[in-house]
Amino acid sequence: MIANPYDHYKRVQVETASQGRLILMLYAGALKNLRNAQNYIQQKDVSGAHRMLMKTQDIIKELNITLNMNAGEISNNLRNLYLYMLQRLVEANVNKDAEKIEEVIELLTTLKEAWDAVILKNKPVTAP
Repeated sequence: MIANPYDHYKRVQVETASQGRLILMLYAGALKNLRNAQNYIQQKDVSGAHRMLMKTQDIIKELNITLNMNAGEISNNLRNLYLYMLQRLVEANVNKDAEKIEEVIELLTTLKEAWDAVILKNKPVTAP
């Protein structure tokens, strides 16, 4: 018997996702964590904000280390952007600065939208 069906569903979803879908899942998780961090800051919950910001930093580090650096200029640009976001998140965490978090949300949202377009463009079309 499965202890927690939702955890099982999430695990299967990750294990069977394509590379593009995994990237989208990472972006979605990072954005969710950042919005939670903003809420925690608003509620003066320093520990909660810290936890969410650290989770987001871990996600961005994962995106960074899995870049294919043989892809040319785009990988270099993404690496620089990920490093910039990591720096902003460290600053946001030290100062519990919601504006710096918002800046990273905007950057990640733009990147996620670009990935959404690429993934949807490459998705097989099925008849209605």
